[in-house]
Amino acid sequence: MNVFTTLQQLVPQQKLSKVAGRLAASRHPYVKRTFIRSFAKAYHISLDEYERQNLGAYESFNDFFTRELKADARPIDATPHGIVSPADGIISQLGQIDDHKLLQAKGRYYDIGQLLADSEDGHYFADGSFATVYLAPSNYHRVHMPFAGTLTKTRYVPGTLFSVNNTTAANIPDLFARNERLVCLFDTAYGKAAVVMVGAMIVAGIETVATGKISRTDDIQETEHDMKLEKGDELGRFYLGSTAIVVLPKGAEADWQDSLQANSVVKMGQLLGMANAR
Repeated sequence: MNVFTTLQQLVPQQKLSKVAGRLAASRHPYVKRTFIRSFAKAYHISLDEYERQNLGAYESFNDFFTRELKADARPIDATPHGIVSPADGIISQLGQIDDHKLLQAKGRYYDIGQLLADSEDGHYFADGSFATVYLAPSNYHRVHMPFAGTLTKTRYVPGTLFSVNNTTAANIPDLFARNERLVCLFDTAYGKAAVVMVGAMIVAGIETVATGKISRTDDIQETEHDMKLEKGDELGRFYLGSTAIVVLPKGAEADWQDSLQANSVVKMGQLLGMANAR
């Protein structure tokens, strides 16, 4: 384990994220202007693709960080039974779930039941498939539907807040199954499917269109839903960077694009692969 990951275990992750969240939500002119301008400069962020193209148009750093794209900025691939990227970012890993194991990084695996915080769901998705998309700080930070489906349940799972970049993924065992996360379960043409929104260091919150902003608790929160969403519809957003994991059952027989591999850059709505309908 390197110095970067060791330090993350020593810092008070929850308190740090809470403080960062308060600052990010501040509408004080000096605070928001300082954070927005500094962040945009540090990450070379251009607003050409976004609806609001003036830094002064954002009410807070959170408002800037979750900025909305222009309506035509991300065409949604319309290939029948195509699974699309839920977010702008980088493919961390994608492939098949080997029995109950997902690949986190080279030589490092974690359990699907632990990720979903439910053993029955874990058994259901055994031998299925997954695609993990890492959202860097500079990326568009809204998460969209990779398939059409009905949201049936959300499950908030409290946890740690390690960074989720490649360095941490290679060094922290069970990273995505340890970090705070929101499991979204859907009824789809491929059977039950999931999108897992994983929190990270200094992430001030996770929000979905069904739940609003999730309130952190020490216990798992489960909520039933009945919300139909089309492929490409907004599902939720992160307040600071993180990861979205698409999980499909074995019966979907997902076939990921040969051109995609670890570290491939993807855009929201881009075709990731194909799945077979029931």
